[in-house]
Formats: sequence, C-alpha cells, structure tokens
Amino acid sequence: MSENADHAEQARPGGPAEAPLPPAQPSPAQPSPAQPSPAQPSPAQPSPAQPSPAQLPPAPPTAPGRPGHDPAAWHAWQIQQYQLRRQQAQEAAAARAADSMWQRIRPAEAAPIHTVTLAAVPAAGLATAAALGDGMGPGLLLAAVPAMVAAYVAARAAGRKAHPWTLVWIVGCLALLAVPALRDSAWPSTLAILAAVLLAALALHGTRRWPGVLLGPLGFLDSAVTGVGWAWAGVRARGGGAGRERWLQVAKAGVVAVLLLLVFGALFASADAAFADLLGRLVPDVSVGDGPLRFLLFLVGAVLALAVARTAAAPHRWDRVKTKPGKARSRVEWMLPLIVLNLLFAGFNAVQLAVLFGGHDKVLQSTGLTYAEYARQGFWQLLWATVFVLAVIALALRWAPRGGTGDRRLVRSVLGTLCLLTLVVVASAVRRMDLYVDAYGLTRLRLSVVTMELWLGLVIVLLMAAGVAGGRWLARAVVGSAAATVLAFGLASPDGIIADNNVTRYQQDDKIDLAYLRGLSADAAPYLDRLPEPRRSCALMGIEADLRSAGAAPWYATSLGEHRARQILRERPVTATVPECSRLGAYAPREE
Repeated sequence: MSENADHAEQARPGGPAEAPLPPAQPSPAQPSPAQPSPAQPSPAQPSPAQPSPAQLPPAPPTAPGRPGHDPAAWHAWQIQQYQLRRQQAQEAAAARAADSMWQRIRPAEAAPIHTVTLAAVPAAGLATAAALGDGMGPGLLLAAVPAMVAAYVAARAAGRKAHPWTLVWIVGCLALLAVPALRDSAWPSTLAILAAVLLAALALHGTRRWPGVLLGPLGFLDSAVTGVGWAWAGVRARGGGAGRERWLQVAKAGVVAVLLLLVFGALFASADAAFADLLGRLVPDVSVGDGPLRFLLFLVGAVLALAVARTAAAPHRWDRVKTKPGKARSRVEWMLPLIVLNLLFAGFNAVQLAVLFGGHDKVLQSTGLTYAEYARQGFWQLLWATVFVLAVIALALRWAPRGGTGDRRLVRSVLGTLCLLTLVVVASAVRRMDLYVDAYGLTRLRLSVVTMELWLGLVIVLLMAAGVAGGRWLARAVVGSAAATVLAFGLASPDGIIADNNVTRYQQDDKIDLAYLRGLSADAAPYLDRLPEPRRSCALMGIEADLRSAGAAPWYATSLGEHRARQILRERPVTATVPECSRLGAYAPREE
C-alpha cells in the first residue's frame, strides 16, 4: 500500500489510527461472548440455517438461586422472551396466511372502474326490472346486454385480451341464454341458464384446470361483495371537480330526456290508437303492486352486472389451486383390480350382445320376460355403472404407477380397455331405453336420462382421446360438451319431441296417454294439434288453461313456443268437454 493510502486509512474513522477500545468486562448477569453457552453455538462452527449473531436472542441473565441473580433483570428478560415468541408466532401465522389457498386465488387489485361500466350497472338493473318482471323470454337476452357491456369495458380497461377459448365460451353463453326465448318449457330453460352461468365464469376467469371449472361460479359471490366497494370508489372519485360537473350534466340531460318522452309519448298515444297499442307492447306495464318485485329485480340485475364487471377487471386465479398427486402404486397393486373389472365388463357385454341384441325370441327364451320388461329391469343400473366407471378412472389415474414409459403404456392399455367396454354398456343402456319407449311411450324423465347417458358416453370418448393426445384440454372439453348437450337439448324442444313420439305411437298402434300429454308445455302444441278430435282438444286443454291463466304477456316475455301455441288455439279452439276427456283418460294419474 502507498503512503497516501496509509494516511487515508489512518484518517478514516475506525481505521488503524484509532486506539482500540479495551475489551468489555463481562458482568455476572451477562456472560462473555467469548464463552458461548450451549444455547449459543460457537461462531467458529457456522450452519446454513443458523442466524447471524445480530439476530440471536439475548443471553439469559443469571437464573434464580444462583450467585449474582438480579430479579429485575430476570423479570425483564422473561417479558422480552414472551414478546419475542409472540412476534415469531405472528410472523409464522402471517407466512401461512400468505401461502394459503385463498391468498393464492384471490384476485389482484382491480383497475379503477370505467365510466361506461359505472353507467352500465344501473342500466342492467333497469333492464332486468323492466324485461323480466313479466316472465322469461327474449327479455333475458335484453337484460344481459348491459352486463356484457360492463364486463367488456372493465376487461379492456384492465388490459385483458380475449383468447380463442374465451370467445367460444361467450358464444355458447349467448346461445344458451336464447333458449328461454325459443322454448316455453321451464326445465330446458333452467338447465340452459345454469350452463350459461358456468360458461360465463369460464370466460371471465380464463381458467383451464378442474378446480377453476368446478369453483369458477363461486367467484361471482366474492366479486359481488368487493364490487360494491369498487363501484363506490369510482363514484367518489367522480364526485368532485370536473368529474362532478360532467356527472351533473349527464344527470340533467337524462332527466330532461325522460320528461320529454313522457310528455310527448302521452300526447301521441292519446292522439293515435295504433301508436298507443304499439307503445303499450314496447313499454312495460308497471303498477304500484309490482313495485317490490321490480325493485328486487333491479337490485339483482345491478349486483349481477357489477359482479360480472368486477370479475372481468380482476378475476380469481383458480389455476393456482394446488392439488397433491396421489401416491403411485406398484404395477401389481394397481393393475390387478382393474383387470378383474375389465373381465367382469367383458362377460356382461358378451351376454348383452347375445341376449339384448339377439331379438325378441332370444329374450323370451333366456329370461322369460318381454322386451319392455327386460329393458326396464336394468337401465338405471347401467346408468349408475357408467357414472361409477368415471369415478374409478379418476381414482385410477390418481394412483397410477408413474415410473416411466412402460408404466404410461400400461395405464393407457388397461384404462383404454375399460373405456371401450364401458361404451358397450352405454350402448346397451340406450338400447334398453329405446325398447322401453317403444312399449310405453316417451316421457320427460326417460328423455332426460337417456340424454345424460349419451353425454356420459361422450365423456368416455374424450377420456380415451386425452389418453392418446394428452389431457391439458380435457376439463374445458368436458365442460364444452356438457354445455353443447344442454344447448342441443333446449333447441330440440324436449316437450315437442315427447309429443311427437306419443302422437306417432298413437297413429301406429292406437295407444296414447292423454293424462301425461295434458301436462306438457306450450312447446308441444304443434304436435298435439295433429291428433283427431276429441283427443286433440283433451291434450291441448292443459296448455289452453295455462295460457289463459298467464294472460297476455308482452313480446319480451313471450317465447316462440308460447306464441305458436296461442296462434294454434286462436285458429282452432278447444271444443271437448271435461266429462268427455275424463272418459278418454285425460284425468287419470300421470306417469313419469
């Protein structure tokens, strides 16, 4: 080192020029650091997990009963240790909470609410109160439009972009919401609405794994709560300065527009009867008695729109949910039960191919039962067998051996064989229901369960495809197939299919269950209209009574099925009497 450097080193505080301080004399209450106690490991033996000396807790003073004990110092040290343990417990709890599932999936901080979103929320409430107060129909789509606008603007403000799967879910959601506009029957419409909620959750959250698929709709509940504070913050941010002036201008303009519409609309309606009739069809007829219902619908529509927009701005991150893989089993332990199950399925399917598909004579010879009795005997068991197979496959994949290529090949071959054999069981169940329907006719329950069985068969086909091509897309494909099945079920008009099947059966063998047909919805009217009198009037009598009690509904609350039924009954009214229909069995106990 040079001389200048030596001077600089001597001039630096704490450098060699300073005289070293004498070593501190350890007191009896504080042992010297040069003599580490067993509770304080020696610095000469560092450990990767050992804290630095600055982080170590202070050494305890002399314990009671020993020379040099200081009661005040001992009490202060005990308090200090209690506070230290409490702080460590709080830090550990905070660390566990930060790593909890809720913290992982909870949405990020949402961007400030956009003005368009803030205006679309009450618009959704008003549209819901106006369009759904008189019933379902095209009004459901009209009420959903402001909510969709709010979600789109919120997503754009947050910088989110639509992916191909997102577009698929949006299109499917709109198609499902159109089912109540086409069908008068409540059960396919209810299924369609529930499926639309599921697709909306997938579109907004962008999830692709099973936890998100199953839990996605629950995110709307949290978004509805947090969305209120989100919207209120946006209102407060616009409540002062230039923002307040803009809001006052918009409010004044809206009030003036409403007054002009009321004044001139009333004048034109009183001046022209045709215009008054058109205005009465377009504008909801709101009475004082409807006030509570309309207000409740307004709140529901506004909260749903706010939840949808809040989810679009900051969705829950469901794909962060961690699922622990099951413990891999050995080949023998995993394979033996499944091979036994495959042999059982193979034996059952051999009997089915020989008996059920062998003809009526084969059934009588083997069982002594008729075709219909044989079909009814086992359909429900085969349906549950299909459901249980899906559970077995899920558990088998969880515990499957994962040693290498050989294990993967074994899993695919064993489970693929089980899937193929299950498809034969599905075909057998569908065949049984077909035979039973030929004998006793089609009902809502029979049509629903056979549709579900066909969808389960489609899920098994998707599982086989995932075993060959990988299963990253499986969760979304299963949901998409379920939504497509519900959509096709609603568009095909289930009540219309049931009525068509029973009318055709009557034309062929003169058998009909008027008591059951009388309970169908207005969707069945075009098919029941083909029956000869008086059976036609007896079958349509229930539909006519339902439409008469419902009264005249506006266009946005009238489905296409209801419109067609009203037109048919208006052109060809019901002529049969109740005693006449009672003699034909129209009031007998109904069969499901």
